[in-house]
Amino acid sequence: MKNTTIRFAMAVAAVAALATGCRSNKPGEGAEFDPLNPEDVALGGEGSGLFAPGEGMLPGGRFDQLPPVAAPAEVQPVYFAYNDSAVPASESAKVGTVAAFLTGNPGVVLVVEGNCDERGTNEYNMSLGEYRAQAVRDALAAQGIDGARVQTVSYGEERPANPGHDEMAWRENRRADFAFYQGN
Repeated sequence: MKNTTIRFAMAVAAVAALATGCRSNKPGEGAEFDPLNPEDVALGGEGSGLFAPGEGMLPGGRFDQLPPVAAPAEVQPVYFAYNDSAVPASESAKVGTVAAFLTGNPGVVLVVEGNCDERGTNEYNMSLGEYRAQAVRDALAAQGIDGARVQTVSYGEERPANPGHDEMAWRENRRADFAFYQGN
């Protein structure tokens, strides 16, 4: 009984650490993000629906405040398996298309938007969306794209591509979208 209680406490602590995160986008002396503080949320911290904590934030600011660039028609969302953040091999050609576009347009920067289906808690889906966006960012880096040109954001389940509540809708909502902007 004692071992079960200890294991349960350790599991709860691990989940809490993952859910709250250990990073912050808040400027200053490494202060922790407070989801109840409107100033933290306005700065794009964890849980705000803006940029994923600690990822893709550059001293130059957020890319989504730059002039947008229309995505070429051949750029399509990358879809993910249920409860997974690994870029499926069947979707890697889509990442290659984005890499080719960025290579041919050196002044263009990118925001990878991670999305989830409606199943799971909001906190879990925000985290999973972050991992999906980062996985695509890593795949782009593996194809030679400078990470400084790619920012990530997680929208969790907040921006469904399909508003349905069935497997077809969920499949369309487990994705990473691409938003291009004119950089320097």
